[in-house]
Amino acid sequence: MQSESRESIFKTDSKTILILIISIVFISLLLFRNIFFKSTYLLKSFGELSVDPEIAFTNHKPTFLEFYAEWCEVCKEMAPKVSAFKDQYEKEINFVFLNVDNQKWGKYIQKFAVNGIPQINLFDNKGNLIFTFIGKQDEMKIREAINNLGREEKPYEEIINSEFSSIQENKNNAVSPRTHG
Repeated sequence: MQSESRESIFKTDSKTILILIISIVFISLLLFRNIFFKSTYLLKSFGELSVDPEIAFTNHKPTFLEFYAEWCEVCKEMAPKVSAFKDQYEKEINFVFLNVDNQKWGKYIQKFAVNGIPQINLFDNKGNLIFTFIGKQDEMKIREAINNLGREEKPYEEIINSEFSSIQENKNNAVSPRTHG
C-alpha cells in the first residue's frame, strides 16, 4: 500500500515539476521574444523599409543596397548592425533591401552577380558602384565605406569574407524558352 502511495505521489510531483518547467520556458520566451527573435524580425521588416531601387538609382543620393534572405544566418547576425546604419544614415543615403528569394528582384541579382549573401553594394550619388561587401563584415569597414561615399571618387573595391550563405536554388525562378512568352 505504501509503495503504491509513494508512486502516486512521485507521479503527481513529476507532473507538477514538468508543468512548472514548461510554464517557465514559455513565459521566458514571451518576455524575451524581442531578444531571441530580433534579427529575424529585422530581416522581415527590411523589405518594408526599403526604398524602391528605381527611385534610389535616380534621386542623386548615395545608395546602400543589400541582398539578403530570411533563412540566411549571416544575414540575421548582421541585421542589427545594418538596422543601426539605416537609423544613422537614412537622411543622406537610400537604403534598398532586396530579398533574393523574391523573383521580382531577379534582374538586380543577375546585374550585380549575387552569388553569396549578405551582399552589400554601396553606390555614390551618381550611381557608380564603389564598394561590394560579401559575407560577414566588420561594422567599422562598412561604416568607413559609407562615410567615404560622398568624398572624392574612389576606385571600385570588393571585400569578401568567407562567412556567407550561398544562394539556394529557387525553382520558382527557373527560366525556359516558354517563360519569355
